[in-house]
Amino acid sequence: MSRIFNPFDIGRRFRILPAGCSISSIDRTDLIMAAGAFGSGEHETTASCLEMLETMPEVWDARVLDLGSGTGILSIAALKLGAKNAHCVDIDPLAVESCRQNCELNGVEDQVTHVCGTLQDVRETEFELILANIYGDILMGVADDLVAKAKAGAHLILSGVLWEVNFDVRQRYERLGCELVKNHLLEEFSTIVFKKR
Repeated sequence: MSRIFNPFDIGRRFRILPAGCSISSIDRTDLIMAAGAFGSGEHETTASCLEMLETMPEVWDARVLDLGSGTGILSIAALKLGAKNAHCVDIDPLAVESCRQNCELNGVEDQVTHVCGTLQDVRETEFELILANIYGDILMGVADDLVAKAKAGAHLILSGVLWEVNFDVRQRYERLGCELVKNHLLEEFSTIVFKKR
């Protein structure tokens, strides 16, 4: 079911606008989102990922893998911050269509490859930035394959991690050769930033 929302700011850089909004930001980067079931950035984990992205110079010219991309908001933000291209992966065909529509609304469709499926359906490797705003148990399950997709020195922004599994997720990725950069605790969830050694 579609849901209309009002423009709102996230962090220091971004403004989320509904499709068709005539307002354009001068002081912020617009992220235009079609109203829909997959949300538009209000959730604390999405906002946290956007706040992390805006502080990372490593986003510039990066090849991005976005696992569980949903609306595509994180990849769109990364591309507007200067990332080279993005692979958006989701198992839900409706999410993939939502992502495709939002990429077009933001003028980044030529930089995005859409994959309806799982991580195993992504053949490319050597990604320089990995985004995964999905549940902690899923992050645990895909850890080996996700880290294998990352280039040495790549950053991984993982969110959707409930407090009670935060330690387990951190330990799992550290054992796979990832160095903890930041562990940001939110109201219920957490966002963890790693750098692959």
